[in-house]
Amino acid sequence: MASDREEFNLCGPSHLTTVDWANEDHQRCVAACLVQGIYIVERDRQLNREGSEALAPPWWESFNFKLIRHLKDDADFSIFGGIFEYKSLQPDVVDSGVPRYVIAFRGTLTKADSITRDIELDIHIIRNGLHRTSRFEIAMQAVRSMADSVGASSFWLTGHSLGAAMALLTGKTMAKTGIYIKSLLFNPPYVSPPIERIANERVRHGIRFAGSLITAGLALSRTLKQTQQPQQQQLQLQNLTEDPLEALSSWLPNVHVNPGDHLCSEYIGFFEHRGTMEQIGYGAGIVERMAMQHSLGGLLMDAMGVSNAVAVEEPVHVIPSANLIVNKTNSEDYKDAHGIHQWWRDDQDLVSHIYMYK
Repeated sequence: MASDREEFNLCGPSHLTTVDWANEDHQRCVAACLVQGIYIVERDRQLNREGSEALAPPWWESFNFKLIRHLKDDADFSIFGGIFEYKSLQPDVVDSGVPRYVIAFRGTLTKADSITRDIELDIHIIRNGLHRTSRFEIAMQAVRSMADSVGASSFWLTGHSLGAAMALLTGKTMAKTGIYIKSLLFNPPYVSPPIERIANERVRHGIRFAGSLITAGLALSRTLKQTQQPQQQQLQLQNLTEDPLEALSSWLPNVHVNPGDHLCSEYIGFFEHRGTMEQIGYGAGIVERMAMQHSLGGLLMDAMGVSNAVAVEEPVHVIPSANLIVNKTNSEDYKDAHGIHQWWRDDQDLVSHIYMYK
């Protein structure tokens, strides 16, 4: 039996009868619906809903898109993503702002046929290892191929939760080569204790400040410990203070978060804290930039003698610049705060702020 949220006519954006592709709210609604389409196309597969019984097509056909390719996991063969192509009603007219293609990724599905693999990938996110999975390689190949064939300006990346992490990581990987793809990320996981849920602002700032100092200190200690000669240490110190995130600073993904969702809410504090550290001066900004490049958990494990490659890798979730869109609407519960459905509704209190890395 289908849930109400699977049927476009029951819970889709009924207000969006005509899409203005220059309107960012409309862009957000459509992208969220395409992601929902990937969730439901996998449910259609699991429940053998075909033809007129399939519930997924209206989620993209309502906006003149066609699903031209499924992205399937090579472990459980579930559909985790898809490539949509826009079909203009007037083939000879190029609609302003409309993407020719959209690559969308779903998040975790808590159903028997897909939950084991999805949870395994969720754990890889926690361990900062999503980039070492075969699902990421499949996604990365699709993104590279699309960029090579039509150009980065002709398509979007989007995803929700686990799928947002996939879209973020593929987009980040391309951005490191100077290729910037428009990306709409919904509830992307930020691997951190939910500090943003602490009511006292001073306590939140204190915890984040201490975390930055510890992370930067451990990174510096690890680097100097690996090189014994003074000249080598000086060279390593220079390398450590160089900023690899600067190459990513021109990529500005749209990051959609809800304060009631502990999986993504720390993005709010992350960007605010970075600005605070820059304002403090006295080298605090340098400390924060060093801390951003490392995983505190990985560094702690390395300091305790546990061999861990994560210690030398920047956290997957860290991005230097973003258009952060925060949903200020009160959520009934965590499921409501984390759900993809909130992003196509027109009754939400959304506040956006652009954070540029300087």
